[in-house]
Amino acid sequence: MPTFAELTISKPNDLLFGVAPRPLTTRRGMTLGGGLVYPELNFTLPTMFVDATTMPEVRRQYHQIITGALQRAVELEAPGLVVEFETLPPMTENPAWGIELTRILLDGMSDTHAKHGLKSVLRITPNDTREMERPPRMRSGKLYEAMIETFDGCAAAGAELLGIESVGGKEIHDEALMMGDIRGVIFALCVLGVRDMRFLWTEIDKVARRHGVHSAGDTACGFGNTAMVLAEQKMIPRVFAAVVRAVSSVRTLVCYQCGAVGPGKDCGYENPILKAITGFPMAMEGKTSACAHLSPLGNIAAATCDTWSNESVQNIKLLGGMAPTCYVEQLIYDCRLMNQALAEGRDAALLYRKWLVNSDAGLDPQAYILTPENVIAIAQAVVSAATPLESGKAAALTAIRLLGEAQKDGCLKIHARELPWLNRMQQAIEHIPASEAEFIGQMMGEVDTTKFVAADYDL
Repeated sequence: MPTFAELTISKPNDLLFGVAPRPLTTRRGMTLGGGLVYPELNFTLPTMFVDATTMPEVRRQYHQIITGALQRAVELEAPGLVVEFETLPPMTENPAWGIELTRILLDGMSDTHAKHGLKSVLRITPNDTREMERPPRMRSGKLYEAMIETFDGCAAAGAELLGIESVGGKEIHDEALMMGDIRGVIFALCVLGVRDMRFLWTEIDKVARRHGVHSAGDTACGFGNTAMVLAEQKMIPRVFAAVVRAVSSVRTLVCYQCGAVGPGKDCGYENPILKAITGFPMAMEGKTSACAHLSPLGNIAAATCDTWSNESVQNIKLLGGMAPTCYVEQLIYDCRLMNQALAEGRDAALLYRKWLVNSDAGLDPQAYILTPENVIAIAQAVVSAATPLESGKAAALTAIRLLGEAQKDGCLKIHARELPWLNRMQQAIEHIPASEAEFIGQMMGEVDTTKFVAADYDL
């Protein structure tokens, strides 16, 4: 498996939307990262119970969603469509339900390809149900076994891209966020999270290889996006959330070390860093994900995307039609604009990327660390370190330095009340020992060890 000791993309101008050094070609001939940005539609049910009695309505809803979305994609002459099916907990706890719904989606996609030639590919994302018991059992038990069964059955049915929003380490990370504890964040992401990712993605990659499909990618959504939402609510500093995002790349990188080949999952705003490291295509979401959550990254997120997603939208009626159909239209138009820029040559694409970046970067620390230059700097810090712990420290210190320099240069707005946090975080990180064993010993004496099963993290 790759170690990624060097950057695949080392020059900022080579970090561009629609183009990845290691593109992925699907069975129907879509080359993700091969010169086009493809829309990636994500959807969910309206508010309703999901159980055996409501499954007939659930089936009808998913059939309606895929039929309407595919029809609009055909009408707008989309070059292709990525469809993401994020299962809901009952659909993962009962694998037969998730597998049946996967087949409904695939049947619609196959029929549309046969009738209209629309290329499409399905990403299946079982939700990580392991956290539904306390403390979570990360490597055994009914919830884990059902999740792996869902992966296996959906891959056998024809889902080509396997993804997940895994939660290993979240038991400690949530409290660390609320306490502004950067040491706890690094312990959760770079020790607990990394160890869980190695275990889980080894198993997911086995499923992918068994069925001739692709383990695509993970996301630190439960970590970095939780921080982003808390920062939007003014519950934690935005500079803290920005540093968390940089550190989260170390955790997510592990899936690619275990065989994942992209596209990285849409809600991983750390994906530009991972694209620079791995060269694999990445999904991103921005302004079109406002249906699911607010963010300060609406335009800059598109600067390096290979598929462009809406996060997740409920199947509800809007004035223009059902919401998934409306959102696939928005995604297609966004992708048309990016693809037109690519078609007009490298200079045009870089100019459009510049506008995407500059419209957001100076207004929020979380956006600023995602400029191509800063992405390369953080990515270089990650690959230059010898261990995940050292990578996390290096990513955090690099992000802190970049934010501080930008504020001094007048390139970035940081609220006065947040400035002390830069020094506070730096001092805390510099006191983390180089030895992982020593750091683990310290943290196991500080965190609430009843919240997680230490043996599931090899502790």
